[in-house]
Amino acid sequence: MMLRVDVSKSLGDFHIEASFAGAGRVTGLFGASGAGKTSLVNMIAGLLRPDRGRISIDSETLDDTAARVHVPAHRRRIGYVFQDARLFPHLDVRQNLDYGRRMNRLADDPVQRARVTDLLDIGGLLGRRPGQLSGGERQRVALGRALLAQPRLLLLDEPLGSLDEERKVEILPYLVRLRDEASVPMVYVSHNAGEMRQLATSIVMLRRGRVIAFGGAEVLPEALPSGLISANTRTSR
Repeated sequence: MMLRVDVSKSLGDFHIEASFAGAGRVTGLFGASGAGKTSLVNMIAGLLRPDRGRISIDSETLDDTAARVHVPAHRRRIGYVFQDARLFPHLDVRQNLDYGRRMNRLADDPVQRARVTDLLDIGGLLGRRPGQLSGGERQRVALGRALLAQPRLLLLDEPLGSLDEERKVEILPYLVRLRDEASVPMVYVSHNAGEMRQLATSIVMLRRGRVIAFGGAEVLPEALPSGLISANTRTSR
């Protein structure tokens, strides 16, 4: 799969001007808070329209402002996992997992459901409500729900951002398994260089809404004990 993004967008006094193409299993969007990562992901998802530019997946155009093309979010077949899992509290895990499939009117696939449940090790959680789960368990269920909607691309916007260090260590191996076994390309958003080194196959580095580097792990700042972005790449926004 080839994702191509060439867009500009003004959000108040903040401006995004970004162009990149991602063809690897995991394209990382890396930068400090306020660099424009989430806005870019929202444009890929179809939740935010670019002021100018084009977004495409393989040969399909999702946005083209010159041609007045904008494919609505619900028709893009793109899964989105947020920092907070956003599970439905009144549904148990089994029902939450099935929600995306039903909303997309997809046929039930017990083999795929069993595969995803095993991949994320959530088989023992199926009868529980979200309020009975740890933060890491909720994120694994959110990943499963997104995968069972059969997306062609999975967007993960700081999925570890709300977790403590112990939960992050718990869930990172599952993200690596997704990369290696799920066969669904991902765009992974983070300001944590350690996460990027473990997960991303290509990295887009953003600063103040602009791409300042693209490549492998060599574009990342030097590792710090916390794995966080170094001071010289922070922005004031």
